[in-house]
Order: sequence, then C-alpha cells, then structure tokens
Amino acid sequence: MDQIWCPLRKKMLTATPEERVRQWFILQLKEVFKVPEHMMMSEVGFKFGNKQYRADLVVYDRESRPLAVVECKQSNVPIDKQVIDQAMRYNAVLAVKYLIVTNGNLTYIYILKEGSFVPCDHIPSYEEMLCRQ
Repeated sequence: MDQIWCPLRKKMLTATPEERVRQWFILQLKEVFKVPEHMMMSEVGFKFGNKQYRADLVVYDRESRPLAVVECKQSNVPIDKQVIDQAMRYNAVLAVKYLIVTNGNLTYIYILKEGSFVPCDHIPSYEEMLCRQ
C-alpha cells in the first residue's frame, strides 16, 4: 500500500484517499494560510456527549486554544450540508472561530460572526485569523 509522510505526526501513513487530501491541506495551511506547522495538529480526539470523535485538523492560536477546525473528505465526497454539520458538531466542543471543509477539489471556509458561521469571502492568513479573535 502507498505511504505518505505526515509532517505533523512525523511518520509515514497509509495513503488513503482522505489522507492524501489531509496531507495536501496541511501544505495549504502552511503555504497559503501561513500557519506555522507547530500550530497544527492532526487527528485531534475529543468527546461530544458520550461519543468519541476525531477532527482531521485543528489550528491553534498562540495560547494553544483551538482557532480553526478542518474536516477533510476524499475527493469524490461532495461537500454538502451533512459534512458542514459534522464540522459544526466538532465546534460545539472546540469553540473555534473558523470552520474549513475540503475534499481537495472544493474548499469552504466559514467564520464565526455574531454567534453564527457565515461563508468567508477570502482565504484568511493565520495572522488575520488571530486578529479576529
């Protein structure tokens, strides 16, 4: 089975279709959003109610508080209401300012404004995300 390097977990992983999207988006976070690698974590586990979940990626602020949660899907999975609702459920625990969902073909970024997530009209840099806290 093909392997792919994860710079966040510092190891080779099985290159499943979803893992390929996750690793591509880690690179986007670093190069486009300008997120320092040490401010990201992959496969973040947490409990919601009495059920265990894992966020694909979490971006942290400088005080180690969750700032953005990223839900990655393989490229053939449409980004629909169900996927967005999944990311919003994660936010009930993580309390982030940004939700990002991607399948590698389409990426949607939402920002918390007045208690609701609304589509972001541009790609915010890490510094911009920090300033909007």
